[in-house]
Amino acid sequence: MQETVPAIAVAGAGLRGRAYAARIRATGAGRIVAVAEPDPVRRARFAAEHGLPPKRAFPGWREMAAAGRLADGVIIATQDAEHAEPAIRFAGLGCHILLEKPMATSEADALRIVDAVERAGVMLAVCHVLRYTAYTRALRALIADGRIGAPVGVQHLEPVGWWHHAHSYVRGNWRRSDESGPMLMTKSCHDVDWLIHVMGEVPARVSSFGRLSHFRPENRPPGAGARCVDCAVEARCPYSAPRLYLSCLGDPAREAWPLGAVTDERTEAGVLRALREGPYGRCVYACDNDVVDHQVVNMEFPSGATCVFTMTAFSPAAPRQTRVFGTSGCLEGDGVRITVRDFVTGGTEIVDPGAAPGGGAFDGRHDHADDALADAFTAALAGGDPAPLSSGPRESLASHRVVWAAERARLNGTVVEAAPQSPARKAR
Repeated sequence: MQETVPAIAVAGAGLRGRAYAARIRATGAGRIVAVAEPDPVRRARFAAEHGLPPKRAFPGWREMAAAGRLADGVIIATQDAEHAEPAIRFAGLGCHILLEKPMATSEADALRIVDAVERAGVMLAVCHVLRYTAYTRALRALIADGRIGAPVGVQHLEPVGWWHHAHSYVRGNWRRSDESGPMLMTKSCHDVDWLIHVMGEVPARVSSFGRLSHFRPENRPPGAGARCVDCAVEARCPYSAPRLYLSCLGDPAREAWPLGAVTDERTEAGVLRALREGPYGRCVYACDNDVVDHQVVNMEFPSGATCVFTMTAFSPAAPRQTRVFGTSGCLEGDGVRITVRDFVTGGTEIVDPGAAPGGGAFDGRHDHADDALADAFTAALAGGDPAPLSSGPRESLASHRVVWAAERARLNGTVVEAAPQSPARKAR
């Protein structure tokens, strides 16, 4: 099939939507033809960046959908609670969909999305960006090629970072499970999907433990104010908002994120005003947050392999760290390089898959995997073939179901069946 340059609309012009659209504009692999964004400043900025006329800049996804099928594909980067309805609506219009994670905030809504895209015959890719790094490809290939024998155990750590957790999950948009979802879904569905991807099978059983231990009113230091700008102990607090956000000034990457979520003003006065008036200046011990700040998930795969996944706020903000233990070797990865140990020879090999210049776990682009995902989406649209995409709707539904099962296990103190007991490879 002859490839054409696809037309793409964007619902949600925040950090994620802007990043994908910027990559598409930069490569010329697609044309951005419309945007839906309720914030008038973000909407105007996005329209100017992409040369969109006023009639193609909508105040919301409903208005854009009401205009009919404006594009071949749509990027849905709205808030988590507004993923299901636009995905279903745009699928009905015949648009292929790139959907920010999580695909939905409930299992029922996720299934509705899958049903809608299958009924419409359109492609859907959830933004499991970790699948698209060179590091992931290399680690997955080492396991699949039998370099460590049969894998029997995994340890995986997501070190969220103390300041990142305070920004997004105490003060920010993902602080409450009733507004977005549990921490395991809003942050760590990346990790559960990634573990399934590299292991090549979906867990059969899960258990989980975790809670909100620290960011609670009873842990508020004596003398602490309701806001950091009026706090007598701010200078000694690890979660000082002025320290975090004022230090972003002058750094374009950090001005985009995390500061971009706080204010569009790039001055000290503008930042301090936002901290006095907005949610990001609140004391972390006086917010309305309820998501956990640490959690472990135990998984048993149909093959008999086991996995322990740990998410913690109380760490530096760093790449994920993984150990995979096999019958004839093991490997350790730090998000950049992989060390392979051979039990037969006793030797080690360092595998460096390479990363794009300037890439990193916290450059806002997931080691440039966001760019790779945008490239894959435009290639799939241009060729009318989902092959460039690493996952489809059913695979995403399966990994999301593991997350919901783990959260039920945590809340109920039980072991939960997460998948049929039919091994993807011969049980050990």
